[in-house]
Formats: sequence, structure tokens, C-alpha cells
Amino acid sequence: RRRRAAGGGRRAAGSRARRRRGRTTTPRTAPSPASSTTCATSPRRIFRGIQACTKSQPSGDPQALAECPALCSCCQSLHGYPFPTAPPVDPFAKIRVDDCGKTKGCFRYGKPGCNAETCDYFLSYRRIGADVEFELSADTDGWVAVGFSSDKKMGGDDVMACVHDDNGRVRIQHFYNVGQWAKEIQRNPARDEEGVFENNRVTCRFKRPVYVPREETIVDLHLSWYYLFAWGPAIQGSITRHDIDSPPVSERVVSIYKYEDIFMPSAAYQTFSSPFCLLLIVALTFYLLMGTP
Repeated sequence: RRRRAAGGGRRAAGSRARRRRGRTTTPRTAPSPASSTTCATSPRRIFRGIQACTKSQPSGDPQALAECPALCSCCQSLHGYPFPTAPPVDPFAKIRVDDCGKTKGCFRYGKPGCNAETCDYFLSYRRIGADVEFELSADTDGWVAVGFSSDKKMGGDDVMACVHDDNGRVRIQHFYNVGQWAKEIQRNPARDEEGVFENNRVTCRFKRPVYVPREETIVDLHLSWYYLFAWGPAIQGSITRHDIDSPPVSERVVSIYKYEDIFMPSAAYQTFSSPFCLLLIVALTFYLLMGTP
């Protein structure tokens, strides 16, 4: 009876050994540094940590930010996809001057034949649904603006300005002219804002509603206004006095429903073509001739 029990035990041990040999096993690897520190936590906590890392700012908690690379590795090891990154920023689309006078209105100030990249000042406007899209560009490292006025003088004007700040960004700001002083207004009607500072030029694009609730500091663009054009330097993101003493102004009121391509020569390219100047030249010539013996 003891011999049979021993034989049965040997047969059972052999059967277990054969079953072990038939199994496939996966070798265990040592956890990565990221796994040993952060992957031991629940996936929900890891996901929350990744969200915190993507929203963190340079002024955030240094210890929390130090865990971001580990969370990234942990995310890859658990789910097999890379750490999410922010979408690339679209480059600023160049302003097209071929459409001036056709599908949008334009004002050019500077050298004859200049465009949005070479004029001292450039502005375009066009209607897009319930909005008006404005494009501004000027030869400055500070700010460029357009004002909507009931007359040709500065004071009581609704102003939209594109300001280049110390961080290299171009921000769209809303001002109201109180006399010769521009007061920033917190209520900003601009949307779909974009801007760039390149080649010592501030260029921007934004939309603004045609109709707005009646308010002193914001005008309705469906009405016609004189357009005031200005640009100048900025100090720490704040605008200062414009570059020239008498900034250019539209000759007549501007309607957003009429597209024109208007060129205004800068002082360096202005000619004596007005009737008064011609009369003055004739009078001086006659005086010189009569005064010659």
C-alpha cells in the first residue's frame, strides 16, 4: 500500500511538471523611474496630474511641475500614446492689397505705390456678416490705431489700437479720446484678434460688430465716420504720443458699404498741386521777374 502511494505521488509530480513546461511565461521587467514614482497611483490621479501640467504656468508649484516628465512617461506606458501637446499656432496671413477697392476698402499713407508692408500706415476694412474686419499695419515698434470721429479733430473719438507689448505680443485694445488723451476702455468690442510684430512693423487683424448698443465710447459702424489714422511708440505696452504732429485723416466720411482704394502721400511725397500753392508759385515768380533790373 505504501509503494502504491509513493508511485501515485511521483505520477502527480510528473504531471504538474509537464503542465508547467507547457505554459508560456512573460518575463517581468523592473519598473521605470516614472512608474515607481507616479504610475503606482490610480489612472484617474495620473490623468488629473497631466491636466494640471498642461495648464501650469511658469509661476506654478516647482515640485508639481517637476513631476510632469514622469507623468508623461507614465501616460505613455499605460496607454501607449504620447503626451498631448498644444496645437501649432497658425502664422499670420499676409494682408492682400489686390482686393483693395474690390472686396474691401483701403487707405494707404506713405510712398506712392506702397502696400501693406511698405506704407507708413495701412488700413483695410470689409464687411463679413454682422461684423467688419479691420486690418492695420504701420512702420513702428509700438502701436497702430484707427479712430472713428464725427469730425476731423481728435477728441470724443472711438479708437481701436493694436499695441506691441514687452513680451512680443500684439494686443487689440479699445480707447476713447478725451481731448488729446487716449483713455483705455475695458469694454472691448474686438474679436477674432490676431497680430504680429515683424520687420519693425506692427500688423493686426480683428473683427468688430457693425451694430452695438448705444454707448458714448462705442460707435455704430453702419453710420459714416471720419477715420483718424495714427501710430507711434509704446512704453511697457502703453501707448504714447503719435509719431507725427498732424496724423492723416480721411478726406470725407467713410461708409463700410462702399469700398475704395485711397492713397494719401506722406509729407515727404506731397507736391504743390493745390490751387492756392499754384497761385503762390505764380505770384512769387512774377515778383522775382518784376524785381529783376
